[in-house]
Amino acid sequence: MSSFDVRVLAIRRRPGRRVFEVRWRVAGGDKSRSFITRALADSYRAELIRAARRGLELDPATGEPLAWAAPVSATVTWYQHAVAYAAMKWPHLAAHSRASMAEALATVTPLLTKTTSRRPPARMPRATLYGYAFSPPRRSRAPEPATASALAWLERNSLPVSCLSDPQVIRAALDGLCVRLDGSPAAANTITRKRAVLHNALGYAVELGLLPANPVGKVQWRVPKAAAAVSPQAVASPAQVQAILAQAALMRADLVAFFACLYYGALRPEEAVALRQSHLTLPSHGRGEMILTGACPRTAAAWTSNGRPHEPHGLKHRPTGTVRIVPIPPILVCLLRQHIREFGTALDGRLFCGTRGGLLSESVYGRVWHAARQAALGPALAATPLARRPYDLRHAALSFWLNASGAPAEVAARAGTSVHVLESVYVHCVGGQEDAISQRIEDALNAYSRTSQEPPPVTASGSPNRRYHREPARHMSVHGPRQAARHQPPSRRTEHTFG
Repeated sequence: MSSFDVRVLAIRRRPGRRVFEVRWRVAGGDKSRSFITRALADSYRAELIRAARRGLELDPATGEPLAWAAPVSATVTWYQHAVAYAAMKWPHLAAHSRASMAEALATVTPLLTKTTSRRPPARMPRATLYGYAFSPPRRSRAPEPATASALAWLERNSLPVSCLSDPQVIRAALDGLCVRLDGSPAAANTITRKRAVLHNALGYAVELGLLPANPVGKVQWRVPKAAAAVSPQAVASPAQVQAILAQAALMRADLVAFFACLYYGALRPEEAVALRQSHLTLPSHGRGEMILTGACPRTAAAWTSNGRPHEPHGLKHRPTGTVRIVPIPPILVCLLRQHIREFGTALDGRLFCGTRGGLLSESVYGRVWHAARQAALGPALAATPLARRPYDLRHAALSFWLNASGAPAEVAARAGTSVHVLESVYVHCVGGQEDAISQRIEDALNAYSRTSQEPPPVTASGSPNRRYHREPARHMSVHGPRQAARHQPPSRRTEHTFG
């Protein structure tokens, strides 16, 4: 059903919001559309008036002329699709993943725009996209003038989603992921992460029917190899770790057990921050046990659901409600018992607290770690990557466990990771077994050499490795043992007559 009855009303500014609303009436039904700038609203209203004067037929459902109708993929721009994709993914992502997704989309969206002479500086649209467009909570508030200007430019110049089927467009976007804002090459891990977000967003466009197929798979573009393995230079020895812990005890004794959990228990820092006394089994003698139920990572409050820097969630890469049991050595049991005895716990049972009883901040334990590391290692070693971050204690722990046990499956279960990731990340840190493995190889080679020098058994037929056994029924002789042992040619055999 369509209609020619249209009346365009004046532009209205929404109270309390920097939004300009174009209103019109089609066949007795009120329609409206909002814009973030007055110029965009004026342009759209002028197009409606021009269509009404030309007598174009309007669709009562949308309120727009039928002549404006076009395939969905031709009208939806990449910018609009990226905003919708971020809103769709937001509720299902953790805070760090939300920030990572927004960063990737903010990098690729300016690359998928029309070539214009009046292009804003590269930093402006990227900062606007990251800080506003791809954050649904912030989009609910009116943008600042500079933000609104950058978004208006993106709305005008963003390419339609249908253009992304062109391999040249996708290749240019992929190549742009490899360069930082200052023109220097981006890290391989960063490129891989951003490409994954682009691929997933294009897959969502295929799901919505905006694209026939994911165009990334049609481009012969190789993802740079990312270095997943931990450098052996960053792995500290047990003696070096104990020296740093001794210095930390002189600076902040209440953080020694925290660092000890990262090394003797291989905990991630966000797991140690969420550790409670109820999660521990600390006998007076022998080994103890940790039952980990979740983590509490720190990120910017803009990306969390609770509006605070810390947001509790389950264990990393594990379904909600999963627990991880970590046996701990007696030395860590003693340190934890001493920590509880001297410093107690927070009201909710957390072992490690901030200055005012809140969650332990990354900046707090980071400063203590760097100061203790400098004092324990000295200027020369402190200038190297050795144990540069508290997280390197986990690297040192897993490297030591792999060397000591040779059981990657059990180590992976305690660490809360997969065997594949464990072996790929810590392959260069597993040392000290070269002589034992070389000796095993030599022993195997020597054993094979001895067996190969023995003459093979004589056989009538078949494989030389199969022994020949005479069948009694086929080789019975009427002669006695002495006569049967003598062999005569067939032409000289003596015939016997049996009576």
